[in-house]
Amino acid sequence: MTDWTKKLNTPTFTRLRRLRRSPALRELFTEVEFSLDDLVLPIFVDEGTTDFTPIKSMPGVSRIPENKLEREIEKYARAGIKSVMTFGISHHKDHAGSDTWRPDGLVARMASRIKKSVPDMIVMSDTCFCEYTTHGHCGVVHNGDVENDATLLNLGKQAVAAAQAGADVIAPSAAMDGQVAAIRAALDANGLTGTPVFSYSTKFASALYGPFREAAESALLGDRKAYQMNPMNRREAVRESLADEAEGADALMVKPAGAYLDIIREIRDATRLPLGAYQVSGEYAMIKFAAAAGAIDEARVVRETIGAIKRAGADMIFTYFAMDLALQGI
Repeated sequence: MTDWTKKLNTPTFTRLRRLRRSPALRELFTEVEFSLDDLVLPIFVDEGTTDFTPIKSMPGVSRIPENKLEREIEKYARAGIKSVMTFGISHHKDHAGSDTWRPDGLVARMASRIKKSVPDMIVMSDTCFCEYTTHGHCGVVHNGDVENDATLLNLGKQAVAAAQAGADVIAPSAAMDGQVAAIRAALDANGLTGTPVFSYSTKFASALYGPFREAAESALLGDRKAYQMNPMNRREAVRESLADEAEGADALMVKPAGAYLDIIREIRDATRLPLGAYQVSGEYAMIKFAAAAGAIDEARVVRETIGAIKRAGADMIFTYFAMDLALQGI
């Protein structure tokens, strides 16, 4: 028999595997977890159709016909989804996106119909113009350029229309300088002081938005590099979010998520505000198509990627996988 006292004087090394020996131990020592409470489901609502329209570049995702929105929201609620982000497929586009601030426009109707159907569902209203303009840009275009300050006025009007219709959260994604301050001022001036602003505060001009263009029927000509962020700029990314915090944002967001985990962590370290991250359409599509090709295990990769976003510092994740995860009983 070995004399155990001799081991006291023998060099040793750490055995990290001790905490991984069984599923129960691994679960006990898991550092980061996520639940449905952390997830927001983005949805696309089409005012011009009467049946679901599958989005080819986003397998498993369809545009929801407006006349079936209530039924779909009730299905989400039964599955455990607690929050949705609304995107409209407009058939009333113009140069400014004026349908977005009409009390009876699609933005307002989406919020109203969801809240009447499932009052406890949190409605985050994406506040932008790209789905509602004939040119596909996120604001007022003049001489080929998106005019920042003119767009701010319209963002304020859209935010008020959405909040008055029942939207719980205003989520500006137009990437205009000063958009948080303008929206906050418009909401407060209309007695909507309790409506929070969840800013897409660090939004990159990413190539990963491709499938979204199909989903939203974007008419974009050109690109958005003049107002969305350069993907290679790390310091500016943090600066963008801190600027929105200074303007009064109630929560911040990084979009996309998976290629920007370093940015999520830096912003998390720089602020005490709630922080979200958006797993965008291209991230979703890559996982779906790779799984369809048999290259990866979809369920495991979904959990791994969303867990990584949470581990990087995001409090909540916007993901098209939310319903899949709900049905799998996470």
